[in-house]
Amino acid sequence: MSLALYRKYRPKSFREVVGQEHVVKSLQGGLVLDKTSHAYLFIGPRGTGKTTIARLLAKTLNCEKMTEGEPCNQCYVCQEFNEGRNLDLIEIDAASNRGIDEIRNLRESVRFGPTHTKHKIYIIDEVHQLTDAAFNALLKTLEEPPSHAVFILASTEPQKIPETISSRTQQFNFRNLTHNQILEKLTKIVKAEKLNIDDDALRIVALSGRGSLRDAESNLTKLISFGNKKIILADAQEMLGFIPFKSFYDFAGLLILGKRGEALDFVSSLYESGADLEEFSKSFIDYLRKILILNLNPATFVNFSGHNQEEVRMISSQAKVLSKDQIVRLIKVFMKAREDMRISPIQQLPLELAVIEYLES
Repeated sequence: MSLALYRKYRPKSFREVVGQEHVVKSLQGGLVLDKTSHAYLFIGPRGTGKTTIARLLAKTLNCEKMTEGEPCNQCYVCQEFNEGRNLDLIEIDAASNRGIDEIRNLRESVRFGPTHTKHKIYIIDEVHQLTDAAFNALLKTLEEPPSHAVFILASTEPQKIPETISSRTQQFNFRNLTHNQILEKLTKIVKAEKLNIDDDALRIVALSGRGSLRDAESNLTKLISFGNKKIILADAQEMLGFIPFKSFYDFAGLLILGKRGEALDFVSSLYESGADLEEFSKSFIDYLRKILILNLNPATFVNFSGHNQEEVRMISSQAKVLSKDQIVRLIKVFMKAREDMRISPIQQLPLELAVIEYLES
């Protein structure tokens, strides 16, 4: 079985990391000066490289020939890490190992030194899911860790981590990647894999990640099933369930013109076509936000990376005919509709009510 692209092209050195230069620079500075911490906390959105950089840090800390904060990827230890067979790297998923027993086992393991490396590294992913008792047990280890142990905690919800834990770590904040950063990485993968995919289709794949490189790479993996056939925009949209951009323009146009019946028919046709209405509402709100931005400052269209000229033209044309108050009211109405979809017994009903509320209020 071939590896998923996000695993196959996972960075093997810090210089290959995309979009988290501020984290990399700080970590490498500590490595070069030999001023590393016994505990790190990586926080940020999913799919932005927290676990990848945690593994790179673990490998570099144990590398036999580290140079300027980079692992050599040649020594025996680096090869072990690259092949996933180093016994001194222990990864724990707190989502499924969240109780006190698991952390007690970790505390027992920490007492013993590494097998043949300098450090024993513990990566605890989604650490915020630990129970209160487990956090208390972990705290005792973080307070008095043995010199050989290094803890790297990762979380998407840092507000759920007790301050007693976070205050004993060196904290790094990860950012969502930009569209251009994701697109650049995907372009390299496409060339390496010799995939036949046109630019618009690849742009859609990059957008589908919504700031997560891993999600975008996973979506690109889905398209490989097309084999040697050239992948065009329609293929990418169909495979990824991506709603065409013009749909948002058309729907907004019906609302602008006050065509209630046609707008309700539009929602009905979306549902009957099998479209994900929650995804549609989320993307439509994002579309309205861009209309608002252009309405307030027309010069900001240059910041709409990921959109071609025709899409920017669509946004701009509707930004000119709607007032700021109208756009704000549209956004509020459809945000409420998206929230109501989670409890509605009829999936399309909140969108239909949003259409009626906006046009009749």
